[in-house]
Amino acid sequence: MRTIAVQTASASYPVFVGSGLLKTVPEKLRKQFGKERQRVFVLTSPEIWSLWGETLAAGFDEKPSVLFLPPGETYKRMAQIERLATEMVDAGADRSSLLIAFGGGIIGDMGGFLAAIYMRGIPYVQIPTTLLAQVDSSVGGKTGSNLATGKNLIGSFHHPQAVFADVSTLKTLPARELRAGLFESVKAGIIRDAALFRYLEKQSDLVLSGDEIALQKVIAASVAMKAEVVGIDERESGLRMILNFGHTVGHAIEAATGYKKLLHGEAVGWGMLAALELSRRRGVIAEKEAARIEAVIRAYGPLPPFRAKVDALMDAAGRDKKNKAGVRRFILTEGVGQSIVVEDVTDAELESIIAWTLAEAKR
Repeated sequence: MRTIAVQTASASYPVFVGSGLLKTVPEKLRKQFGKERQRVFVLTSPEIWSLWGETLAAGFDEKPSVLFLPPGETYKRMAQIERLATEMVDAGADRSSLLIAFGGGIIGDMGGFLAAIYMRGIPYVQIPTTLLAQVDSSVGGKTGSNLATGKNLIGSFHHPQAVFADVSTLKTLPARELRAGLFESVKAGIIRDAALFRYLEKQSDLVLSGDEIALQKVIAASVAMKAEVVGIDERESGLRMILNFGHTVGHAIEAATGYKKLLHGEAVGWGMLAALELSRRRGVIAEKEAARIEAVIRAYGPLPPFRAKVDALMDAAGRDKKNKAGVRRFILTEGVGQSIVVEDVTDAELESIIAWTLAEAKR
């Protein structure tokens, strides 16, 4: 087991990465919180609970209260937050209660947001069960809900008390979900960790086969990179923006396709190709480096085709959370392990890159 410490100005917590961690969660929580914690609530999906719920619940002295959220972006909405909060009230949850977010990225985002606003804030723990959630969304304190007009436009910063990334839970993950999660690790390598990128480059077959040792290495490195960035810039006022490499166009693709065509990691994969192409056109990256990065992104595909209108993607990209005071912020790459934030991407440039991406997605 690897333990990575996340330390920010407002929070400090461990991220545990290893196999067979679920059965250790109750005892670790008892050591952290003591026995005075009144009630434990678990937010999960019916599928995850049927697969792993018995393993998690076995070690608790008192059976946790279980809250269910169906899978899919269509359920990542405020109406579900209100429903879940009402269920917690009915079950007797108070400010001493603990919420466990047990599932993928949507469960983690919604669980963290629910914990952030329930009675003005209760502690919560992340137990991510998808690779994407383990390497990215479970760490850093970002929580949120979607609006019809865009992704994660409602939310707050609320750090978990601990994160348990149990690689064993990835055994039941479909191959497509595994690949989608790995795009976030490829992103981590591109923007800041050249050693991680080299590993993903040279060991792609081993990683894609689901080898537990290889995945532990990738997850731990991805988390360590993000922990370092979040420790420097907790509230995304500067450096943390680089974590959004590929997300400007990626989020726009998700919104324009109704969150139904692509998995989040796949949309980010397309978004990274778009950001890489813009980096090429601006001359901030050497062609040899660009070709190397593109080859690795595509190695973790295939990226599914999709169709959308240029105007729809432009409109969605205009609502990106990184934009401030009318300034469009975009993350580019100067080479493996190097990224920059630019603030002068024109409408014409963005429209051209979006058109290029749509043409690539039809191939």
